[in-house]
Amino acid sequence: MTEAATMTPNTANTDSVDNIEKKPAPNFIRHIINEDIRTNKHNGKVATRFPPEPNGYLHIGHAKSICLNFGLALEYNGICYMRFDDTNPSKEEMEYVESIKRDVHWLGFDWGEGNLRHSSDYFDQLYDYAVQLIKLGKAYVCSLSPEEIRAYRGTLTEVGKDSPYRNRSIEENLALFEKMRCGEFEEGQQVLRAKINMQSPNINMRDPVIYRIKKMSHHMTGDKWCIYPMYDYTHCLSDMLEGITHSICTLEFEDHRPLYDWVLDELQTPCHPQQIEFARLSLNYTVMSKRKLNELVMNNYVNGWSDPRLPTISGLRRRGYTPAAIRDFCERIGVTKSDTCIDMALLETCVREDLNNTAPRAFCVQRPLKLIIDNYPEGQVEYMEAPWLAEKPALGTRKIPFTRELIIEQEDFMENPPKGYFRLQPNGEVRLRYGYIVKCVSVDKDPTTGEVLAVHCTYDPETRHGMPQSNRKVKGTIHWLSATQSLPVEIRLYDRLFNVADPDGAGGDYKDHLNPESMVILTNSRVEPDLATAKPEDHYQFERLGYFCVDEYDSKPTQLVLNRTVTLRDTWAKVEKKGG
Repeated sequence: MTEAATMTPNTANTDSVDNIEKKPAPNFIRHIINEDIRTNKHNGKVATRFPPEPNGYLHIGHAKSICLNFGLALEYNGICYMRFDDTNPSKEEMEYVESIKRDVHWLGFDWGEGNLRHSSDYFDQLYDYAVQLIKLGKAYVCSLSPEEIRAYRGTLTEVGKDSPYRNRSIEENLALFEKMRCGEFEEGQQVLRAKINMQSPNINMRDPVIYRIKKMSHHMTGDKWCIYPMYDYTHCLSDMLEGITHSICTLEFEDHRPLYDWVLDELQTPCHPQQIEFARLSLNYTVMSKRKLNELVMNNYVNGWSDPRLPTISGLRRRGYTPAAIRDFCERIGVTKSDTCIDMALLETCVREDLNNTAPRAFCVQRPLKLIIDNYPEGQVEYMEAPWLAEKPALGTRKIPFTRELIIEQEDFMENPPKGYFRLQPNGEVRLRYGYIVKCVSVDKDPTTGEVLAVHCTYDPETRHGMPQSNRKVKGTIHWLSATQSLPVEIRLYDRLFNVADPDGAGGDYKDHLNPESMVILTNSRVEPDLATAKPEDHYQFERLGYFCVDEYDSKPTQLVLNRTVTLRDTWAKVEKKGG
């Protein structure tokens, strides 16, 4: 073991390191490790690993595992290997490998020099161990078809029955296994199985397949192999070869632990890692199954693995979630043995709290309505000064141009407002934030449709923000922009991918519950001109609207695209309370 896992601060979130340095909450895994250290079980060492399969992009559930495995290594001055579980070349691609490495680094973790591993690094040793099992009489080549193997395996209530090839001699098994390696059989014609117990109540112990034939090139080993080891066989031996002390995985592998231990015990390996299971992360209003995420991507229900509506780490990043917010979320939900579904609102709260302290403020008008100040001099431009972030004066101020023709949000004017409406209305006054108080005097309408095209106002020049008379009280304050000197942008309003909390349990196909309003594109929006220098992944709080992020992929110097990360408040809570 060479070098402890390290964490690098995210330059866009300078307080991210502070989050990782908070004293972690106690949990049952930390209790196990503390006891192991006390008894010197692993010579006082802690070694973990994060073992993703490169057959898709990582999602928020993987973020929990990343934070746990790398976090424990940091906490105990240990090591965390980054190991790709690349034993199935039919599904794995270098695109996924690179995306996984990028996501782990973005979250703030680094595996250290020499600690990037692949299961394929151990293919020679794994083959030798399989030969050793055959020589011990603990593995055999089975000629049953895949369908027959499933039939012979039994069910959860019925025990299995022995394969007719189970008692082949060691010599015959060695010869057949060598022929498998040399490509003399077709796929599905032969497999190597562990010889355990077909009557075991644990179906995973009923002579599981540990090698199968796949005649395809591997992205790391090329055409060297045409047989590939199965995950359960590979994982425990890879852990052993790396000297892993605590092999942490999710609860669905609890029934696989006896097989993990059996392989290591039968081979009498020099070290025996301890497998520990914890509850995987489930999040409402989305799906976490890699198969379903792949279906959504491949069938164009979403726009690729980095679609901001997906719970993938790259999707969350593109939407504007920060590493600090995701790490905070993973720490808050904790580590338990009980499966629970976490409310999406908690994840949204974490990013709101982070961005509230870091995101500069700015004005954006999403759906413009022209506002003309009849008594304001034509051609005049004033610059209204406003802080980028009041809590951080060091960030300085921005200057917002004020002109005779402005734009406001369409919803900030109503001709016949309901009681309690304090925004602009006929003969009503509002304050233009950081500007003047204006009074509505007339409107221009489309003669055919009656649609309001422009609102005419007068302004009180004595009420400019900061002047003595500016303290005159009015009930409403709205944001605004210059109609001529603001910057055109595209706004993408992202919302939850599904319109029900449990898409899998709501009846019908889960895709029946996709939220048609999960992405709304506004092409006529405008922002302050100072945002012309905004860079991909820059965050802003658009006052009164929400938190937004400059899109990493589609923004151009001539056309900014801004993604809504989250609204200022949890708007779904009201809907759920009404039963909507």
